[in-house]
Amino acid sequence: MNTLYYQAKFVLSAPDLKSTPLDTGREVAFAGRSNAGKSSALNTLTNQKSLARISKTPGRTQLLNFFTLNEEQRFVDLPGYGYAKVPVAVKKKWQLLMETYLSERQSLYGIILVMDIRHPLTEFDMQMIEWCTYSKKPLHILLTKADKLNYGAAKNTLLAVQRELAELEMPVTLQLFSALKKMGVDEIHQRLDEWFQEPEAPEET
Repeated sequence: MNTLYYQAKFVLSAPDLKSTPLDTGREVAFAGRSNAGKSSALNTLTNQKSLARISKTPGRTQLLNFFTLNEEQRFVDLPGYGYAKVPVAVKKKWQLLMETYLSERQSLYGIILVMDIRHPLTEFDMQMIEWCTYSKKPLHILLTKADKLNYGAAKNTLLAVQRELAELEMPVTLQLFSALKKMGVDEIHQRLDEWFQEPEAPEET
C-alpha cells in the first residue's frame, strides 16, 4: 500500500496563475461538476476527513486549491463547475481560471475527472475530455456515488461510458468509486502511482 497519498497537506488557494506554487515537479488535477463528489473523493483517497472542504452548497470551490504530497508531487482541486447558483460573471471568471491553468501549467501531468454515476458525461465533462484529448494529457474518470446504484446498474453505466469514449484518439481509463463505502480506493491509488512514477518524455528536438 502506498501511503504517500495519506501525507497530503493543503498548501494554498490561488485566485490566479501568478499565485500558484512553483511550476515544477508533477501535478494531478481533479475536475468535475460542483455536486459530483470531488471533495469527498479527495478526502477518501488521502484517508483524511477534511483535507478538501465539503460544503452542503455546491460550487464553493472557487479557487485552485493545491495539496502537496512531497516536494515534487501535488494534487490540485479545480473549481467545481455548472451547478453553483452564482452570477454569470463569477462563472466566467472560474472558467477563465481553469482554462488558463489547464493550458499554461507545465507541471500538470493528468486529470482525474469526477462524475456522479447517475449523471455521467455532462456537457462540462465532454469539454474536459475533449481538452485532454487535444492536449494529450492522461485522463482517468471516477464514477462516484456508485453506492447509490446496485452493482449491476453501476457496472452497466461503467460499460456504457466506456463504449461512449471508445473512439477517442487517446485511451481513457475509468472506474467505479464510492467515498461512503470506500470502494475503488486501491484502484485510483494504482493509477496515481503509475502517473507519478511515469518517466518524463524526452523533449522533441
